[in-house]
Amino acid sequence: DLNGRRGQIQGQEARGVAVVVNAMVPLANMFKYVDNLRSMSQGRAAYTMQFDHYEPVPTAVAQEVQKKYA
Repeated sequence: DLNGRRGQIQGQEARGVAVVVNAMVPLANMFKYVDNLRSMSQGRAAYTMQFDHYEPVPTAVAQEVQKKYA
């Protein structure tokens, strides 16, 4: 699901019976993620977000936004 949100998996590690996945995903693509995550995990998974950095918007995404608000 994170790949479909333009995410890049940075790594994962086991913590007991859980797996922690670290990824970089644009904030704009994380809206309603919690609903999908809980659905995929039968309500058992949780997530946290932390700001890391700003990055230029890809050209295709910028053009889509410009069309939407022009």
